[in-house]
Amino acid sequence: MITLKRCPICNSEKTQNYILCKDYTVSQNNFQIVQCTNCQFRFTNPIPAQEEIGSYYESDEYISHSDTKKGLTNQLYHLVRNYTLKTKLDVVRKHTKPKSLLDYGCGTGFFLNYCKSQQISVTGVEPSEKGREYCKTNFQIDTLSPIQFSQETNKYDAITMWHVLEHVHELNDLISKLSTCINQNGILIIAVPNPNSLDAKIYKEHWAAYDVPRHLYHFSKENMVSLLEKHNFKFKGIYPMHFDSFYVSLLSEKYKTGSQRLLPAFFNGMRSNMSAIFSKNGFSSQIYAFS
Repeated sequence: MITLKRCPICNSEKTQNYILCKDYTVSQNNFQIVQCTNCQFRFTNPIPAQEEIGSYYESDEYISHSDTKKGLTNQLYHLVRNYTLKTKLDVVRKHTKPKSLLDYGCGTGFFLNYCKSQQISVTGVEPSEKGREYCKTNFQIDTLSPIQFSQETNKYDAITMWHVLEHVHELNDLISKLSTCINQNGILIIAVPNPNSLDAKIYKEHWAAYDVPRHLYHFSKENMVSLLEKHNFKFKGIYPMHFDSFYVSLLSEKYKTGSQRLLPAFFNGMRSNMSAIFSKNGFSSQIYAFS
């Protein structure tokens, strides 16, 4: 385990305990989330080292690597994913008409394949060998490992990260690298969970999107903008991921009660989305665009 001595955003050494959460997916161990007293950034601390974090993804329940359809929750995930592929690309196209796109943390490659079907030249980066193999076998798309990407010299019209940045150990190093891979008029799209959302406040330590220890960081809008501006990116807009509140609430109900309670999950997911519209809480997951 590694203990972070400084805040990854503002470099302050002062933190306080924020919330203690359980890893319901793999280890069943508890992990502390702390909050920087200077910029209020929340991050899991301590965290597994890079060479040991892989064991925390070794579960059939970890859907982005296994592509499992086991259970109601994962079946619903697949149903929604097929719908949201177009809406993700629509967000990109609000800012640029990409001829080339890099998806960092592409998982099993469904978004890459959809973009490919739209005549976009695609490149993926994926740490999981299983994910890279799935992408090659099913979509005939070659993807890079993070080590291979570190040598990448090509530039892209768009770079996307769908629920990936919260997993990355070397946060600032990656963003610095991404900044060298974007064309002058290109766009960077980052989607992450929002710990200020109403569903996070409802479920507290049972909120599934804390997902410790796989989620190393827990970004508010202010945190995200501060981090990217530090690397000379300019904030261009924020967009909701409407379905995430329902999916996260369904998982959170299971963590909290031990059963999949559809009605309370749907109700809380709806409450969260309505709260995001009429307050400053924000949506359960949010998409940020930077130039």
